[in-house]
Amino acid sequence: MLAILPLLIAPVALYNLAALTFPGGLDEAGAAARLAAPLLTARLASGATWSFGLGDLLIVLALIALFVEFVRPAGTAHGVILHRSLSVALLVVCLMEFLLLPAFATSTFLLIGLMVVLDLLAGLVLAFAGAARD
Repeated sequence: MLAILPLLIAPVALYNLAALTFPGGLDEAGAAARLAAPLLTARLASGATWSFGLGDLLIVLALIALFVEFVRPAGTAHGVILHRSLSVALLVVCLMEFLLLPAFATSTFLLIGLMVVLDLLAGLVLAFAGAARD
């Protein structure tokens, strides 16, 4: 049952959780500051300081989910149709949040949304290529 869920739901849900639970609520400036706040900092050999924030972590998780989506097997025809339908629903939710809620108008969420689009397009291209082959 869980195999039909798009894995990119996890980074979108984590972003929603972060946007809705941190102080400042749905404020755009507050969300951008929370995403950029360093979780980890390291001093590099060059003397520069590298910092890794919550936004970076969400992008990494979304990239891993996208990779797993690309390499996992398709499954049954019914499961693929349901999976693609849920991917479309996830894209609609991401688009609505990006356009209507100030806390979601960040580059981090835009990149996560673009990964949702890539997942959907890759699945459709593979489905059409498989249908043309048959």
